Amino acid sequence: MTAAGAAEQFPTMIIPRGTEIRVNSSGQLSIKTPGNLVIQNSGNYSEIESTNGSIRIEENVTVEAVSIRAGQACFIQGTLTAWRVHAKRIALEDRAKAFIMLQESESLELSKGSRLVGNFASEKELFLMMGKFQGQLKELPGGVDMGQPAGLAEHRVPSMSSISPSIASAAAIPPPPTIPSPARDEATEHLRLAQSLLEREIARTDLAPTEAEPLREVLYALRERNLPRVSTIYRDAFGETARPSEGLRQAMEHLDRYFQR
Repeated sequence: MTAAGAAEQFPTMIIPRGTEIRVNSSGQLSIKTPGNLVIQNSGNYSEIESTNGSIRIEENVTVEAVSIRAGQACFIQGTLTAWRVHAKRIALEDRAKAFIMLQESESLELSKGSRLVGNFASEKELFLMMGKFQGQLKELPGGVDMGQPAGLAEHRVPSMSSISPSIASAAAIPPPPTIPSPARDEATEHLRLAQSLLEREIARTDLAPTEAEPLREVLYALRERNLPRVSTIYRDAFGETARPSEGLRQAMEHLDRYFQR
């Protein structure tokens, strides 16, 4: 076979400048690239990140990852199992399947034939739900393939060893928290209320893009508990809104109370 014939048979792989590819001790890949990323092969990943672009998982591709982050959108055509997905937009196309424990996005789109399992907003929400159904969790089947019909599952007490090491380590339930002091509990409540108000206000249709984008940055930083960044940007972000609503004023007051305490 000539060199030209071989080149026609196999597509060229281009690794853009600025891309980082690492392998952890478990043999899982971590990929961070500045632009769009299309995944055409099934695989088990630690982290997948597109800093400024979008991530697409193509049809008939199965991806398992601890963390997926996209600067723009995450499009799913195949099957995704992930502990956390962070993107401005998550879209499940026809026949797509996604098992996402923590979903952080401004918009979520599901086509008629797609399926989404999980979709918790935070670790706290997840652990509270697990605590409420502790008795039922003991009866769940363990070591079952996500694509296996429910009727074929072998019912036994699940063990963390039956879960992928990446997901098991991320999903390990932390030790019981210490009881917070009243002052600390009140401060945390200010952050929670500010985040809740912002999530509601950003959904308003009357906000101009130049007003909504700075508020989104504050919301993302709150979700990640990046408090140094929140303290730096939140006043300027609220100042971009020409006619702040009562909800936005309340959100700013909660942040003022937290950072000025």
